[in-house]
Amino acid sequence: MRRRLFLASSLSALGLAGCGQVKESLTNGPFRNVLLSTEKLNHAVIGTHGMAREYKDSDIDRNFRVNGLDTPSDSTYGALARGGFRDYRLVVDGQVDRPQKLSLAELRAAGDRTQITRHDCVEGWSAIGKWRGAPLATVLAMAQPKATARYCVFHCYDVDQSGQNYYESLDLHQAAHPQTVLALDLNDKPLDLDHGAPVRLKIPTQLGYKSAKWVRRIELVADFKPIYGGTGGYWEDQGYEWYAGI
Repeated sequence: MRRRLFLASSLSALGLAGCGQVKESLTNGPFRNVLLSTEKLNHAVIGTHGMAREYKDSDIDRNFRVNGLDTPSDSTYGALARGGFRDYRLVVDGQVDRPQKLSLAELRAAGDRTQITRHDCVEGWSAIGKWRGAPLATVLAMAQPKATARYCVFHCYDVDQSGQNYYESLDLHQAAHPQTVLALDLNDKPLDLDHGAPVRLKIPTQLGYKSAKWVRRIELVADFKPIYGGTGGYWEDQGYEWYAGI
């Protein structure tokens, strides 16, 4: 609880200073040192047990703020969007015994969890949203991870100006958290394009950049070091902490 209060007050102060200073503080200096010093302890203590607070319908921010990179504009994503994502398939592969290619209908049939939780962004703002989707643990179980699998890596449609795709990762303990979902709906409506349609990750126990949007593939791996910058995520490759618990 003390760490949550510290992060909330610190991120709010950084948010007032502007996004550039937020990034600088998270990747350099004493604030980053504090985050890193508590990362392993926070991961061990929360694990799959700590639960994010859940709110009431009256607390929902109906105009939920958009975060992250720009909405994908490539031809592949555009064609899927124009078709109402009828041809979308979420690939779950890598170190699994039963690779999956799941349509949105199959994802909805896989499980159903609704939760009203707060999204905390590193830019210093937060918003409360009502999320509905399939528990990540259920979807991973369908693919039957091999004993060698330790992490799941989320490959996304969005790219930065250099052409690198956004990606994130969780270990299988984090993935098993009951509040970690593959969200399909926000505030009782299917996800719109800017909020990550058709599928985004939602992890209310961790900072917002862990909740990857526009997920196209989940790859189970023994180690994420060979992937992109080797630190487990797009922002982690730029110096952010990997666990990012709140």
